[in-house]
Amino acid sequence: MKKIVKQVAGIDVAQNELVVCLGKMDEDFDCSLYASKSFPNDLKGFKLLVQWIDKLTDPSIAVRFVMEATGVYHESLAYYLDDQQREVSIVLPNKISNYFRTLDVKTITDKTASEAIAGFALERKMLRWKRPNSLYKRLRQLSRERGQLVQARTIAKNQLHAERSEAEPNAASLGRIKKQITFFDRQEIEVKKEMAELTKQDKEVKASIKLLCTIPGVGALTAASVLAETNGFDLIKNKRQLTSYAGLDVKEKQSGTSIKKKPKISKQGNKYLRKAMHMP
Repeated sequence: MKKIVKQVAGIDVAQNELVVCLGKMDEDFDCSLYASKSFPNDLKGFKLLVQWIDKLTDPSIAVRFVMEATGVYHESLAYYLDDQQREVSIVLPNKISNYFRTLDVKTITDKTASEAIAGFALERKMLRWKRPNSLYKRLRQLSRERGQLVQARTIAKNQLHAERSEAEPNAASLGRIKKQITFFDRQEIEVKKEMAELTKQDKEVKASIKLLCTIPGVGALTAASVLAETNGFDLIKNKRQLTSYAGLDVKEKQSGTSIKKKPKISKQGNKYLRKAMHMP
């Protein structure tokens, strides 16, 4: 029997479900996917998932748990596995999508997605995920909260403009919309104040923000948002990786003389980071 040198669990994460595919590589570098099962995306499901994997894998070889960065739905599982001292890797969705296109798969389901993640993990060298610094995590929450407040305020301002432009504006409606805008203004001030106080607690974070602010167009708020979304550039190895993570890398399609599409940014990556850098 050939010796196993690598074991992975590819996990397709949804809001309520985890679809898991197990894969292994032997000493001849032959890869195989051999088991698949679904679990609830909750604490009970996490425990059942780990028990199932432990029964079907070689205990002498660590299993690498690999999943996509799907919004926030993967975070609870990643934290649970990290607490259990398991090896976790989180991959950007565009990497899995690009890999999927190289496979001869015509049907896309949660099961085939988990198989693609497992296959990708077997073929590539995976970096171990590290949970975000608690300060950066809090900054990220506040930065995104502020973004939602600004968006809601913009909608309210547009409503106010539309109401004022009517032939006979409703005074009561105008009053309520103005109260909404005042409320959003007050909430944004509170969030910005909390972010400023948070960044002052850590000398390293404070120094990083000061350094980022030397870039033309970048202020303290943008700097804090960028640090929060990149976890202090913890897993960023070079500028190309950072550009791709923000979805600011350029896509261009050209073939011969007949196909020449206009270059554009990919917009595949962290939309919050891309949004933070848009105006600067």
